[in-house]
This record gives sequence, C-alpha cells and structure tokens, in this order.
Amino acid sequence: MLKLSRLTDYAAVVMAQIARHSQASHAAAELAEAVQLPHPTVSKTLKMLVRAGLLVSQRGAQGGYRLARPASQITAADIIAAIEGPVAMTECSQAEGDCELVATCGVADNWQRVSLAMRTLLESVTLAHLADTAPIKLPVQLPIQTISLSAASA
Repeated sequence: MLKLSRLTDYAAVVMAQIARHSQASHAAAELAEAVQLPHPTVSKTLKMLVRAGLLVSQRGAQGGYRLARPASQITAADIIAAIEGPVAMTECSQAEGDCELVATCGVADNWQRVSLAMRTLLESVTLAHLADTAPIKLPVQLPIQTISLSAASA
C-alpha cells in the first residue's frame, strides 16, 4: 500500500486548521486542542513545517505560528516534502545515480514518469483546497489527465 506517514497526515490537518484561521497566530497548545492531537506531536510537526519554510513562528505573548505564504501557494507536495522528504516513487525517481541497478533495471524511466505524475497531482492540490470543508464535486478535471505516460511521449 502506498501510504503517507501519520505525521504527514497530522501536518496536513494542522496546516489546514491554521489556513482556516489565517489572520491569527496560533499557539501549539491551542492547535493541539483544536485538532485533537497530542501536544508533543503537534509541536514536533510545527517545528518541521517551520524548518521547511511553510510556517513562521514568533515568540512572545502575541506569538505563535502563521502561514509563511498564502494557503493557495502551499501545495500538498510541499507539506509531504516537509515531513517525508521529496515526493518520489523510488530512489531512482528522486535523483539520478542513487540506484545500483540502473544499468540492468529497465523500469527506471517508467517509475520516473509515475513519480512525475504523482508530483504534478500533489502540486495541483493547495492548502486552500485541503482547508476547504466543502466536499469536492465530481467529476474533477485532474492535471494528471494532461500528462502522457506513454513511451512515445518521452
């Protein structure tokens, strides 16, 4: 099963909570209570999101956490990368030369196409989308439908 870590899921939940109330600064304890997650987990997640440049933090009585840029300019791919690292299906689709089997594998190009499609899809979903509590209306035109995965287009 292709699955994001729990911490990545929590990061998206916390980011969505901040995005829904983007005019205010948010304390870690307040966020933990609002999203019903343990305070240490929320604190750890917030630090990772600050390190990735998705949040800014300010100390003091009026301090807290805020989005580093508008929710419409933060993508699902950004949130995933902040917690998990670069979005890639395999080692070879993350960076050239990271695989010992590259000379004999024969599927690396195809995994790179799949990774590109996944990255493109995740980059098309913004934090504003994630924070919107209205259900998505189907059918949805996905950007993936514009990516050709055929060998002829490579």
